[in-house]
Amino acid sequence: MSTRQSGLLPSADEGAFDRICRQLNRKWIEAALEATGTATVRKRRLPAEQVVWLVLGMALYRHRPIDELVERLDLVLPGAEPIVKSAVSQARSRLGSEPMRWLFEKTSEKWGHESARRHRWRGLAVYGVDGTTGRVPDSAENRAHFGGPNSSRGGGLSGYPMFRMVTLTALRSHLLAAARFGPYALSEHLYAMELWEKVPDDSLCIVDKGFWDTGILVPLARGGKNRHWMIRAKSNTAWTTLKKLGRGEELVELEVSWYSRQKDPSLPKRFIARAVRYQRKGFRPQWLLTSLVDREAFPASEIISLYHERWEMELGYDEVKTEMLERQEAIRSQTREGVAQELWGVGLAYNLVWGNSETPSSPPRRAYPVHSPSPPKSPPLPARCQNQNEQLPTKTPSTLQT
Repeated sequence: MSTRQSGLLPSADEGAFDRICRQLNRKWIEAALEATGTATVRKRRLPAEQVVWLVLGMALYRHRPIDELVERLDLVLPGAEPIVKSAVSQARSRLGSEPMRWLFEKTSEKWGHESARRHRWRGLAVYGVDGTTGRVPDSAENRAHFGGPNSSRGGGLSGYPMFRMVTLTALRSHLLAAARFGPYALSEHLYAMELWEKVPDDSLCIVDKGFWDTGILVPLARGGKNRHWMIRAKSNTAWTTLKKLGRGEELVELEVSWYSRQKDPSLPKRFIARAVRYQRKGFRPQWLLTSLVDREAFPASEIISLYHERWEMELGYDEVKTEMLERQEAIRSQTREGVAQELWGVGLAYNLVWGNSETPSSPPRRAYPVHSPSPPKSPPLPARCQNQNEQLPTKTPSTLQT
């Protein structure tokens, strides 16, 4: 079923923008502007509060020119003359990225963690950690700051600069709980390490096997109370079996690499984990490694099923790139500060979209049955964002009306 047919969001004519943004309390916007020192002091035609809504509109209606959004979302104060493009750019520059970051982080901490707690598995809030990349416009500033991969032809620079992002996601609702992004050249591991402070106690993080690094996983588990991890082992991952726990289950010991201990001398030389073996029909056996060593409290069959909920994260990235951004050039800004402003806005808008569809009693959305040992080859995507060709609303959210 297409987004147009099923529509997580109703059409814009039915007040979609109004209903989505109604969740964003005006007091939060005021607090964000005060906390970051960007509150509008003198009367402007396009004050900071309205620019926040503009950034959200840019995320939800990315195919529309920015000056058109200002007009159609009725963002200019009543009685003011029509605003020119340069004034819109200046207003965004005055706002900067910090208020959008403040809003994203405050709301994601509340919505994402509350959702994860509502949909616990055996007393643990379930999160996913994974990375993605995206393009930004090819300006000199973006190229210098974000960089990009080398071209496959001749080893030169890529056609566009690119950013790298890692997110902490409440897997069972798709809501973002935290995010970090920056230059493409920096490792996903570095961005992931910055997220660990956002991981709450009594939780489980399911991470992609690309994050296999003892210097990452050990700090995650020891950095809080009852924090756990799960990852699929690489083919060359080595361990020592301490005890056979049952069929396809082992208590194992893994060594922390010398390189990791050089970077962090507090790391132990070895640590204990549990290895769980599983096999899909027609595929070679795989091993899962986890800090969940209590086989009575956390049965192997459930661990295997739970690991594949990590695919929900892939769907989350697809929702942003395919549905919200239509796989076009994702970001419009020519400066690093503008890119950051947009990315925080996209994250906030994404959570508003998903938050608009979730209620405390609604069950977790999954692309496949929770007890399935593996996802289908082509899991059906849930409904996400409205048809981008629909007409824009002609007013700002009701919470802004005075």
